[in-house]
Amino acid sequence: MKQAAPQIAMIEADGLSKYYGPFAAIQDVAFQVSEGEVVAFLGPNGAGKSTTMKLLTGYLSPSAGAARIAGHDMQDDRLAGSARLGYLPENGPLYPDMTPFSLLEFFADARGMTRTKKQERIEAVVELCALGNVIHKPISKLSKGYRQRVGMSQALLHEPDVLILDEPTVGLDPNQIREVRRTMERLREMRKTVLLSTHILQEVEAMASRVILIDEGRLKYDGPVKDLDPDRHGLDAAFARLTKRAG
Repeated sequence: MKQAAPQIAMIEADGLSKYYGPFAAIQDVAFQVSEGEVVAFLGPNGAGKSTTMKLLTGYLSPSAGAARIAGHDMQDDRLAGSARLGYLPENGPLYPDMTPFSLLEFFADARGMTRTKKQERIEAVVELCALGNVIHKPISKLSKGYRQRVGMSQALLHEPDVLILDEPTVGLDPNQIREVRRTMERLREMRKTVLLSTHILQEVEAMASRVILIDEGRLKYDGPVKDLDPDRHGLDAAFARLTKRAG
């Protein structure tokens, strides 16, 4: 019998903790996301999701533990890890006076892409994120849905293997959310590894196969979406149960 290929860990949280004085934003958080997985990262407000994501991307230094992207420690080898990583923070910064095209050109130049590579990658992400209709419009004139897609296109520009997305559907209308879902499905087909933070539980079932849930800075659940709600009471009830918000 042919053996399955070993899973490659592309995102690793290894006992991550972050303290601000006596306050523990997160404590001893440990999980792995394997190559090609799309994983939802859940938790109530203040649970430590954004802190964990900033530690994973190297934006913050851990008080204890380690964060690794594609095997690269994000404190000791951040540049190599960042080359494999695309990060879309919630309300990611964009330059409103630029157009999506000029923004992508700017980031391509900053990454040292050749003219040919720059043209190839801009065309690819514009098509992937469905930006063709607005590519030469000022970003300040775009809807929130299109601005989110511009942010996603920037995160994908350098062909990262790993994507960390913080609330990519927050504030979007149903049509805009469907566009994000289509993009996520294409990323899955491309075998990208995705960690997706969201408050919208319906999006978990639509976009992810696995859930990691934290509350009060500690890991509370890590497993398949279907096992989060074995009694079929709904994800809202499961979320409330695991975060002690029931009743």
